[in-house]
Amino acid sequence: MKTIVAYVENKPGVLNRVASLVRRLAINIDSLTVGPTENEEIARMTIVVHTDEQGARRVTASLEKLVDVLLAENISGRPTVVRDLALIKVSANQESLPHLMDLVKVFRARVVDVSPESLILEISGTVGKIDSLLEVLRPFGVLEMARTGSVAMTRGADQLRPPVSGAETHVIEMPSQAHPPDGRKAAAPLALPKV
Repeated sequence: MKTIVAYVENKPGVLNRVASLVRRLAINIDSLTVGPTENEEIARMTIVVHTDEQGARRVTASLEKLVDVLLAENISGRPTVVRDLALIKVSANQESLPHLMDLVKVFRARVVDVSPESLILEISGTVGKIDSLLEVLRPFGVLEMARTGSVAMTRGADQLRPPVSGAETHVIEMPSQAHPPDGRKAAAPLALPKV
């Protein structure tokens, strides 16, 4: 499994283009999460794919070619914090409730809903932690489960920052040559990011 983080323009159709690109590379997506960043014009994607290092390089190189992708990096080999969130509805009755509450404490989960016949548990952590809780809950009867997919961030001073997007630009006018002597069209103004 490889984890790729991509900063993309926060607009319709980008998610579809990214997922289609990975599909065309014949690489399976294990999870894909998308959310806004501190800049409302930019979204951050965390893509977990079933591939090797070469496949991850192909994915990041292909993503970087998409117009809407501002930055794509494979962070698999770097120190990271990776978290997943799950809601798990499990069958519960008076007899099983004390055992379930013990599991909630051991796994540091939370009970977010209680009914006479079930509990909904919320757990966040590594994929392994959530999978382990799921396994010990199976004998009680897992009725339903929803998972967010992984989100990841590099540790410490290692920061992923997209290039400035949507920044103010200013136009540099080229020397005026409305009618160049050789009959060519005049060069168009050049737009550069404002520094």
